[in-house]
Amino acid sequence: MAGLLQVRDALALRGSAQAQQLSHSLATPLPLVQAMLDRLTAMGKVERIEQDDGACLSGSCKSCPQGEGCSTVFYRLKA
Repeated sequence: MAGLLQVRDALALRGSAQAQQLSHSLATPLPLVQAMLDRLTAMGKVERIEQDDGACLSGSCKSCPQGEGCSTVFYRLKA
């Protein structure tokens, strides 16, 4: 099972990654990887980047119950 340093090192090697990618490459459960990413973000070591897939044509995705499915979250080390 990976720790905070392994998650940080994996991000350093990849440049940026999704939590699912890190979970798979580190063979660590996704909820644990997500918790470690949240902790690294709170510590100021990692930044969370939300990328909109641009699939929303009406602009009303923020009120849509499935609106979170349209965005992708990446993580990268802070410079």
